[in-house]
Amino acid sequence: MSSRDRKKASVYRKLQRLRSVVNSTAVNKTSIIVDASRYIEELKEKVEVLDQETGTSGISTSQNPLPMQVAVEALEKGFLINVFLEKNCPGLLVSILEIFEELGLDVLDARVSCQENFQLEAIGGDNQSNAEGIDAQMVKQAVMQAISKWSENI
Repeated sequence: MSSRDRKKASVYRKLQRLRSVVNSTAVNKTSIIVDASRYIEELKEKVEVLDQETGTSGISTSQNPLPMQVAVEALEKGFLINVFLEKNCPGLLVSILEIFEELGLDVLDARVSCQENFQLEAIGGDNQSNAEGIDAQMVKQAVMQAISKWSENI
């Protein structure tokens, strides 16, 4: 089998895999790619809807005019916390760290950017004192509440 034939076979297999992923019934390359493009657009729309639902759940936009995204993922011993706000927020980091302390979470690792926007990625591990019954949703709500309170004070 020549190099050219192997490449053709590889492209064919990849197109068939793409076709199955996007549930396409198309047979030719162009139609498969068009179906994949539509599928990607649908996924982008779903992600936007989910971001809007999770990023502001529990906080009305009239209370909190800052567009934000807060995601919390449970780890084996602690949580991965991601916060993003579209503008720089001096002092917000302190408010969030205070919430961690109240929840009994120690910051094990963190990356923060406060240039043009506010970004925080932190790993909070429970310090065994009062973090027993805490789940990811509770951490997320507490962080969102801290952001809301902080935004009221600016």
